[in-house]
Amino acid sequence: MFVDKAKILIRAGNGGNGAVSFHREKYVAAGGPDGGDGGKGGDVIFHVDDNLSTLVDFHYKRKFIAPDGDNGDRRERSGRGGKDLVVSVPRGTLVREVSTGRLIADLSTDEDVIICKGGKGGAGNQHFASATKQIPRYAKAGKKGEEYEVTLELKLLADVGLVGFPNVGKSTLISVVSAAKPKIANYHFTTLTPVLGMVSVGQNNSFVMADIPGLIEGASDGIGLGHDFLRHVERCRLIVHIVDVSGVEGRNPIEDFNIINHELQNFSEDLSMRPQMVVANKCDMATPEQIADFKEYVVEKGFDFFEISAVTTSGTKELVFAIADKIASLPPIKEFESQPLTAQERFERESQSRRFEITFEDGIYFVEGEFLESILMSVDMDDYESLQYFQRVLRSTGIIDKLEEMGIVEGDTVSILDFEFDFVK
Repeated sequence: MFVDKAKILIRAGNGGNGAVSFHREKYVAAGGPDGGDGGKGGDVIFHVDDNLSTLVDFHYKRKFIAPDGDNGDRRERSGRGGKDLVVSVPRGTLVREVSTGRLIADLSTDEDVIICKGGKGGAGNQHFASATKQIPRYAKAGKKGEEYEVTLELKLLADVGLVGFPNVGKSTLISVVSAAKPKIANYHFTTLTPVLGMVSVGQNNSFVMADIPGLIEGASDGIGLGHDFLRHVERCRLIVHIVDVSGVEGRNPIEDFNIINHELQNFSEDLSMRPQMVVANKCDMATPEQIADFKEYVVEKGFDFFEISAVTTSGTKELVFAIADKIASLPPIKEFESQPLTAQERFERESQSRRFEITFEDGIYFVEGEFLESILMSVDMDDYESLQYFQRVLRSTGIIDKLEEMGIVEGDTVSILDFEFDFVK
């Protein structure tokens, strides 16, 4: 089954928490802090696998979550980092963030891409020791890993895209000039999925040809199959437009030619400007007048024109060599530029990760926020210095300012994730 779009959730691992620990050696007097750092969370890495040609696997598995980093340990032992999660995708896959539509990565090269970065591990209490603070009883919590809901969209990588109405001979041509063996029959929509074929032109010279199925009038507006597959033409360096010049199905080749070009322009202005060759197929069934009329129209439009019969292979060899000569002078296959987050966007997202909500019920201020859980786990509420650290965190995240704005006074009760304490200025 050919699937070229999928929506999945990817989440990197959270960083491990730093440890609060002290030397306990038998012959070491007044041992200092030795809490180790938390391990880094695992990254989510996308890898191009040329053995894959469809996104069908992502219709069965939709969540990809990397392991968290381990917490730090005593004796300054850092936690083990979470193992990176490698996700294999077909070459030509685009990764877009669902919420914003921004392009995170174009997986068209052999280079692996980190899509989600794992959270940094928290610092152990050994880092907070000083001349005036010799026994810190707190450590830093690990940071959360990045998380995105993304769409995967496959845009095939091909040098040449065959376009045209159904049943004009695209599948027959690609089967003649390459080793591809698409299903061929005398009815519309025989080809239901794009077909790739490698075309060899002499030694060490070849190009990839793609049969793009299902283009009809209205394809760019979602009619027929064309809307689903027009995206696969976007990367092609050269468009080869196949037209049935014989008119055996009662169609006018000039009208068909104009309709398909209109659909390409409707889908993408850039696509309509792509270099194009026009191929009159089924010339063995056409009259010389039909061929001459169509050729005159196409040449006047400024297109290169070729006459072939894919069934008899007449003219196909000359066409292949002409295509090879043409693409040798064209830019490489199109790659889409990724859109990294700006500094402002990163700041806003980090602020979002520290969101909190405060409600006042029955004389108690209830504070809720995901990031608070790991902070509570990293402090010792029976230790004065640790409480001071906790208070600094509440101040830096804006929680105390919000409480004061709501009218809290000294002695009022605050509850953070079931931990209650009296507010002290």
